Amino acid sequence: MVFLGLSAYAITSKKDFSFMGGFLVAGVIALLVAMVANIFLQIPALSLAISTIAVLIFSAFILYDTSNIINGGETNYIRATVSLYLNIFNIFVHMLSILGFMNDD
Repeated sequence: MVFLGLSAYAITSKKDFSFMGGFLVAGVIALLVAMVANIFLQIPALSLAISTIAVLIFSAFILYDTSNIINGGETNYIRATVSLYLNIFNIFVHMLSILGFMNDD
């Protein structure tokens, strides 16, 4: 649902989301630093925050990648497909982490 909604928004809005590239790369770097810190700190609230931020960042990546495909910024469609697949996969994994956090198992 997230992928379909955001892709439909990127297609129908006709906006160019290429300006988000730098912010998204900085967000992924900060996310990786937080993940490494959480390996050592083992704080459950930090894990929940990391998963929530990851869902937001990779949702923005769906907008960015779909916009690049539509506006001609990405001409290698295999790379574009893999990029969208990885965005969907990361959203799925982090959503499972959020839902698992709410469960006491």
